Amino acid sequence: MTQTRYDEPDMARKCTTVGKALPGVEVAVISPETGEIVAPGQPGELCCRGYLTMRGYYNMPAETAACIDPNGWLHSGDIGIMDTEGYYRVTGRLKDMIIRGGENIYPREIEEFLYTMPGVEDAQVVGVPDVKYGEVVGAFIRRAAGSDITESDVQEYARARMARYKSPKYVFFIDEYPMTASGKIQKFKLRDMAKEQLGIDLGVFAGGTGSEDGAGGDPAESAAPQAPAPEL
Repeated sequence: MTQTRYDEPDMARKCTTVGKALPGVEVAVISPETGEIVAPGQPGELCCRGYLTMRGYYNMPAETAACIDPNGWLHSGDIGIMDTEGYYRVTGRLKDMIIRGGENIYPREIEEFLYTMPGVEDAQVVGVPDVKYGEVVGAFIRRAAGSDITESDVQEYARARMARYKSPKYVFFIDEYPMTASGKIQKFKLRDMAKEQLGIDLGVFAGGTGSEDGAGGDPAESAAPQAPAPEL
């Protein structure tokens, strides 16, 4: 789909983007909500079409339709942006996106922000069910050696520097992340851990965690929606 050129003169772009579209391949950033191509600098799903696009999955029309739209765009499942000069940057996965009261929140953006906080070794962000907003932000943090940062420290640091709706409502401290055999963090297990610790018996897109500023929630207020599909 894209490639960073070996002779790319801009080292920052070489290190932080996935380059430009390959010759003979169309690449677009498409809004998951509208299906329209978005303007440069706006986030959306990275899609491509051209000679390298498959015709579809063998004898699997439903799966093919979910992956390739009627206009021939193959949907990658990656969220990204394109700058004004045609360089693409991947910013997260569509299935990890948090929808809080109609606002789209990209976990990778918050994770990269949390890395800037003194005392944070690593951070992973997931959606936690919430009655009022559908989902809110939950952060699983590994403290740096010798750090004693608290949940309120993280929340105050975030609220002072980023939009309130992106700030973690819940902060969990963890020693090790659940991983696959190939070393990928299993975010669906982090979501399950959050629901277990908060006493929530819900799927991802509806919840029982109370109001915006509450520290807990009442699971009795909730209904039981469809459970999320595991990430493999």
